[in-house]
Amino acid sequence: MMPKPINEVLALAIYATAAASCLATGPTFTIDASHAAGRVSPRLYGLMTEEINHSYDGGLYAELIQNRAFLDSATTPVHWAVVKDENSATAIALDPANPFNDKLTNSLRLTVTQAANGHPAGVSNSGYWGIPVQPNTPYRASIFAKADAGFSGPVTVSIVSDDGQTVYATAKISGLATGWKEFELKLATGKVAPTAAAHLAITIDQPGTIWLGLVSLFPPTWNDRPNGCRKDLMQMLVDLNPKFLRFPGGNYVEGDTIETRFDWKKTIGPIQERHGHPCPWGYRSTDGLGLLEFLEWCEDMKAEPVLAVYAGYSLKGAHVNPGPDLEPFVQEALEEIEYVTGDTNTPWGVQRAKDGHPAPFKLGYVEIGNEDWFDKSKSYDARFAQFYDAIKAKYPRLKTISTIGNDQPEDLRVHSRKPDMTDEHYYLSTDEFVRKSPDYAVKYDRTGPEIFVGEWAAHEDAAIKPWEPGARKQPPTPTMKAAIGDGVFMAAMERNADLIQMQCYAPLLVNVNPGARQWRPDLIGYDALSCYGSPSYYAIQMFSRNLVDEILPVASTETSVQGCATRDSRTGEIIVKLVNPQPTNATFNVEIKGVAALAAEADVITLAGSPEDTNSINRPRNVVPVASTVRGIKPQFTYTLPANSIVVLKLKTRS
Repeated sequence: MMPKPINEVLALAIYATAAASCLATGPTFTIDASHAAGRVSPRLYGLMTEEINHSYDGGLYAELIQNRAFLDSATTPVHWAVVKDENSATAIALDPANPFNDKLTNSLRLTVTQAANGHPAGVSNSGYWGIPVQPNTPYRASIFAKADAGFSGPVTVSIVSDDGQTVYATAKISGLATGWKEFELKLATGKVAPTAAAHLAITIDQPGTIWLGLVSLFPPTWNDRPNGCRKDLMQMLVDLNPKFLRFPGGNYVEGDTIETRFDWKKTIGPIQERHGHPCPWGYRSTDGLGLLEFLEWCEDMKAEPVLAVYAGYSLKGAHVNPGPDLEPFVQEALEEIEYVTGDTNTPWGVQRAKDGHPAPFKLGYVEIGNEDWFDKSKSYDARFAQFYDAIKAKYPRLKTISTIGNDQPEDLRVHSRKPDMTDEHYYLSTDEFVRKSPDYAVKYDRTGPEIFVGEWAAHEDAAIKPWEPGARKQPPTPTMKAAIGDGVFMAAMERNADLIQMQCYAPLLVNVNPGARQWRPDLIGYDALSCYGSPSYYAIQMFSRNLVDEILPVASTETSVQGCATRDSRTGEIIVKLVNPQPTNATFNVEIKGVAALAAEADVITLAGSPEDTNSINRPRNVVPVASTVRGIKPQFTYTLPANSIVVLKLKTRS
């Protein structure tokens, strides 16, 4: 018999120790259920996303071909290689003299000088750390190609093992001409073992020259969207029960320069019309995941969009002066909002319908810029005011978000206008979150702007910052210790969820292959074949899937155990979330005032483990929540939390 997982053992221990029927001497955690302290924001838990760690290309965006438009390098066709054997000969080169169009300004020229049946020659693409092969799976390929006079095909397109011994799927195209044509084909695998040790090969078995303008390969996608998202990663996101998505970033909104910002108009329309652009994290974005795809991503999760617009500041320090210089960017934002929300009587609503989505999207919040406290010109107050006035004049019901919140010095904040919401970002160690969380937001002005914690994450060691090179030597996703820091901060935000209207962890995604990441810790890890959630992922899932609508006041006689309590106003169910950051079990008294009686049995969800425990591609479920039942629940009872644990107690009230 296999030994029980550590979490199951701990769950059984909780089951036994929580059954005590009388209060013991020790710390007390008191919940006042006689009145609600406020209303929990219904959109408290959401997602933040940007292009970092190959989150989009090589991640959520399901495209399998890396450098599909031959634009990742101006000199060499990176990620493409020659296919030949001892009896065939070929050469490949970028050919800017034969561009596919004015957006895709390079093509790949394949010149085959020797080939025959059984001895083909051509080109291959390695994908994003391999082409993932799954059994009994249809893949959809799109190829834009042309040929020299006299060659019309056939061209063989195959998914092939890296050792060349296995062809997993294959199809042929013919009818190439001297002008560009699009060819669509299906590649279907059979009963094969999953592998990422594969590539896409495009070959011919006779001499000739062909040009490729764009090569695309998609597996099945979420909701079968033709330019859609990877199914397993989307499932993990949906399982977090997100109420909103903040997009397209992050630093990705700003770009390193004004020219490399997220220019939304260049991200819509067919993929062959999207040139792409450098992202701030050292690689090129295809812009395949463009504005419409972000909105459809929200739609697929049943989440609200929170749109960030470029506001005139870029990461390497350039800014646009307020006034006439800024006006084109204000107009760009207004047109972007129209694309999202306008009906088909508006110019950009017409464009959205042309792009495949006639119905407008719901939009409630627009964030103006991102982390503008880095702007040394201190021009954000005036830039924000210019955007604010224009947006409110045309869209008075939209709420505006300032990127500078209470966590930044007073002289950097917006004063000329009152934002509807301000954005705070926190990247702290677990120990810093444990110290900060008991008093977080307690002294905030409840009549001031709403609060959006638009980026936050706990990391394990205060000495190693997430953005420093030393962080890249650590595992890409966080340990149980970091999850503890996340837990205490989420409890603090729930205690203040009348003011903290939205919050989201960042970064959300990381490709765990060597060279793919720039930051850690990250919530969800993946390679070409599979994905996993970190302990922090499961901590957030425990909180977000157990969210009800009334805040109950809590008090504790000691601060080592931190927590929060909320109540469902319809059913009376009380949700208690508790975090024990200590290396030992914590036994304490739970006292619930203002209830006549509680059901004797309660559901429990427990996440626990050693501080260094984590999950990985090879051990995806090493640390996961465990569900159990506890008996002996009364308005006053004794409870024992395991060491290094996060616990959700679901208490049913009785009249």
